[in-house]
Amino acid sequence: MSNVHLIAQSGFGAGTNELYDRARPSYPAQSLTFIKTIGPKSEPLNIVEIGAGTGLFTRSLLSHPDWTSCIARLRAIEPSEGMRKVWAEKVTVENATIEDGTFENTAVPDGWADLIVIAQAFHWCPNHDKACTEFSRILKEGGSVVFIWNLEDRQHRDRAGWVAQLRERIEHHEHGTPQFRLGLWREAFTTPSYLENFEKPQENVWEYHLITTESLCVDRALSKSYIAVLPPEEKDKVVSDLKTILARGDDRVWVDKSQGTFEYPYKTFVVVSRKK
Repeated sequence: MSNVHLIAQSGFGAGTNELYDRARPSYPAQSLTFIKTIGPKSEPLNIVEIGAGTGLFTRSLLSHPDWTSCIARLRAIEPSEGMRKVWAEKVTVENATIEDGTFENTAVPDGWADLIVIAQAFHWCPNHDKACTEFSRILKEGGSVVFIWNLEDRQHRDRAGWVAQLRERIEHHEHGTPQFRLGLWREAFTTPSYLENFEKPQENVWEYHLITTESLCVDRALSKSYIAVLPPEEKDKVVSDLKTILARGDDRVWVDKSQGTFEYPYKTFVVVSRKK
């Protein structure tokens, strides 16, 4: 896994990926419909998914009615061997495959892809200029790169303060990892290779609610790479603190309090960059 952040290598390494796949949310249908609407019109499509992880986005895409009949082939690229293993177990359609690779080196042939998708991963990119050069190389003229993230909505209009408290508690352990909220990924859109090869990026955001439980909230926190690498005693302290925050979270919107289910405010953020 050369050119991969050390925290990502260990935090998403062997033994962590089943939790990641179980705890992380899928993607709302409207975001997938939007990608189809703004994407290439000629079908069937060749799609490259970089940083495919355990296949959460892959499975959402392949099962969405707008996409099921329009994909010629999907080539997933993922540097983590452990994540590739889970992906291969979960994604079983013949026209989707996974292989080792990075943002800067996909091994995809020149001009092969109609669409590149990067879900929940581009904030880990170590060299934006080289990545944009690679995106341009493998994309057909007029093809697009779509960057998509699922994010806890700490500033939700209903003032779900417990979400912000959860995030603040776990962010204490980030230790300089390149998280989405820092916006470092936006530097890609000012690099020479981006400005030469791509149009101005378009952005869209959707708000929605997940139905969750306290145990799922804790598991989502534990699936963060920088939490996964903590020593056991520190990880136990994080879990204890998160449970305390949830216990006093009086502003939670309950779905069924007797079953312990409540709304978790989320948003999906999408950026689309079309090749010139």
